[in-house]
Amino acid sequence: MTALATRPAILIVGASRGLGHAMATEFVKKDWDVVGTVREEGTLLHDLAMQYHGQVRIETLDIDSTEQLAAMRQRLYGRTFDMLFVNAGTTNSDPSQTIGEVSTDDFVRTMITNALSPMRVVEGLASHVTSTGLIGVMSSGQGSIANNMSGMREVYRGTKAALNMYMRSFAVRQAAQTGLSRAFVAMAPGWVRTELGGADAHLSIADSIPHLVNTLLAKRARPGLEFLDYMGRTVPW
Repeated sequence: MTALATRPAILIVGASRGLGHAMATEFVKKDWDVVGTVREEGTLLHDLAMQYHGQVRIETLDIDSTEQLAAMRQRLYGRTFDMLFVNAGTTNSDPSQTIGEVSTDDFVRTMITNALSPMRVVEGLASHVTSTGLIGVMSSGQGSIANNMSGMREVYRGTKAALNMYMRSFAVRQAAQTGLSRAFVAMAPGWVRTELGGADAHLSIADSIPHLVNTLLAKRARPGLEFLDYMGRTVPW
C-alpha cells in the first residue's frame, strides 16, 4: 500500500476560489488528500492540483444541478472521505433590499443556492463519509437569529438561518435512522474579504481559514451538531 492511501481525505464542494480554495490549500499542507469541486476550467484549484499532483483531484459540479450531483455520486462510487464540507454561498442582486422588496425570482435563486442545494449535497453524499467523519456546511454568523441586532442583508441572513435549520433536521434524523452519533458542523467563517464578503470585511482569508480548518479537525472528536465560528467559539442559533 502506498503512502497516498494512508492519508485522510476531504471532499470540498465549492473549492475553485475564495474560502473553498483556501481550505483545500490548508488541508493539502496538513497532508490530506483533497477532492474539490469547480464549475469551470482554469480555476485556482486547478493550479493547486498541478502543484500537488496526485494529492488534489478535481470534480465538476454546479451545486444547483441535481443531474450533475447524481453523476458525481456515480463517479465517487466506492470512495469514502473523512470529511465532507459544503462551501456554497451567494446573495441576492441587491443585498440592501428588505425581504418585502426582493423579487420572487431573486429570493428563490438565493435560497436554492444557499440552503436547498447544500442540503441536497449533504443528503446525497453522506454515505461516502466514514462513521467517524465530519459533515459540515458553510453557514454565516449572519444566520444567527439571536445575534441579529442590526437587520440588513435580510435575504442572505434568512437563507443561512434556513441552512442551519435544515442541517439540524438532517443531524437529528441521521442519528435516529442510523444509531450513529456523527459529528456535524455549521461553520461561520467570519466577515472575510472575498468576492461575497466585499472589500470592507474585517478579516483576510489568511486570518480566517487556518483557524477554521483547525476548528474542523478538532470538531471531529465531538459528535453532534454545533454552530461554530472560525475560532471554534459557539455561535447562538
